[in-house]
Order: sequence, then structure tokens, then C-alpha cells
Amino acid sequence: MSESSFSIDVEAIRERARSTMDAGPVTSTYGRDVDKVIAILNDVLATEIVCWMRYTQNAIACSGIDSAQVAEGFHEHGKEERHHAMWVAERISQLGGDPDFDPETLARRSHTPYTTFADTDLTAMLKENLYAERIVIQSYQDIIRWLGDADPTSRRVLEKILAEEEDHADDLTDLLGI
Repeated sequence: MSESSFSIDVEAIRERARSTMDAGPVTSTYGRDVDKVIAILNDVLATEIVCWMRYTQNAIACSGIDSAQVAEGFHEHGKEERHHAMWVAERISQLGGDPDFDPETLARRSHTPYTTFADTDLTAMLKENLYAERIVIQSYQDIIRWLGDADPTSRRVLEKILAEEEDHADDLTDLLGI
């Protein structure tokens, strides 16, 4: 389609918008099954909450010669994971869904495991968090590809989160000396 051939029927858009006001931001041009997207986003929400809890627990539990630097990194990553969870919860709400914060199902719905450590082995914590970040990176890339142009807003939210998750993986790689 050339630039000069673009046209838009504003009157038809106005009529559709008025006749479907109860759908909120979800219009007839939304390109995915909204319930499926909400379900996927609720799993992302669970993943982000589990990651926040793991980083927070690790920051408190770590000790040893390099623990201050590692704990600071864990605290920062945990704070960002909490922000990610809120962004996803807000998007679920915008789509007309209910963000699922049910503690009984969080670990089951999360893409990443929640691992605690009996000892304060910094290397084990770093590796487990890098493992989780790598899972999240691949999962979110797959979801982003699936969303494509059908839901650009959810895609952009996940792309923003993905960029920070890749940053986390890079930080952990640096701390591990990989």
C-alpha cells in the first residue's frame, strides 16, 4: 500500500467505539483472544513475583567476602522484578482481567522455579538467578513473537521487561566472571 492510498473511515470508527463502550480499551481490531492473553500475562505476573521473592530472599541470605556487592545487585534486581509485576498486573486490568496474586498458585504458574539455599553460597545463588533469567528471556521472546502486531501494547510492556531481564542476565554473568 502506498502512502497516498491510506484512508480511514473515522465515522465508522466513532460508531463502533460508541456501540462497544463496555469493552474498555479492547476494540474490534484487537487481534488475539483476550482471555488467552490475560491467562498468559497472569503466568508472567506469577513469574515476576517469584523472581522478586527469590532475589529478595537471596539478598538477605547471602554472606561472604563479596556479599555486599552481590546483595546490592540482588536488591536492585528484586526491585525491578516487582516493578515488572506491577506493569503486567496493570495491563491485565486494562484488558478487563483480574491480576492473579494467589500465593497458593504462584510457584506452579511461574515459568521459573523458586529456589532457596540452605547455605549462603553466592556462586550457587548467582547461577540459579542466571538460570531463571535465561528461562524468562526465552519465554518472553516467545510470547512477544506470538503477540506480534495483534496486541502492540502488551508486546511493548513485555519488550520493556525483556530488556531489563537481559540486563539482569548480563549483570549476573559479570558477577560470575563468565
